[in-house]
Amino acid sequence: MRPLLTTMKYLAATIKQTNSLARRLAKSWHGGEVIALSGDLGSGKTTFTQAIAKYLGITQPVTSPTFTIWQQYDCQHPKIKKLIHIDAYRLNSGADLINLGIDDWINKPDCLIIIEWPERVADWLPATAWSINFQHQPPGRLISWQTPEI
Repeated sequence: MRPLLTTMKYLAATIKQTNSLARRLAKSWHGGEVIALSGDLGSGKTTFTQAIAKYLGITQPVTSPTFTIWQQYDCQHPKIKKLIHIDAYRLNSGADLINLGIDDWINKPDCLIIIEWPERVADWLPATAWSINFQHQPPGRLISWQTPEI
C-alpha cells in the first residue's frame, strides 16, 4: 500500500531560492531516503542536487552523471555519510539499476539516493520515495514535491 502524500509547491525565481529550498528539504532527511527529481532538461534538477551536496558537506564538484549513470560522494554530515546521485536517463527500467548494484545502497540508514529522470526506473522506486518536480516558469522554476507520510 502506498503511503498518503502531501503536495507542496514553491516558485523559485532565482538559483539562490532553489538552493535555499534544497537545503530546507535536506534538513528533514536523515538517511535512507530516495529522492526522485523529475523535470525537463535545464529545469534545475542538478542545481538542486548540488545545493543538497553542499549542505551535506561535499566539497568536490557535483555534476549530472549522465554518462557514468551514477556518482557516489562521501558526506560530512552527522547522519548521512554517502550521497548516491543517479541519472537514469539512459536506463530502460529498474532492472538496469539493480544490475548496477543499487540494492547495495537502498535503505541504508546513512545513505541518501537522488535520482534524476526517475520515470525511467519507476518500477524500482520505493513507495516512500520523495517526488520532486521542476518546471520552467519564467523568471525561474516551479518546484513541487510530494512527501510520503508514513
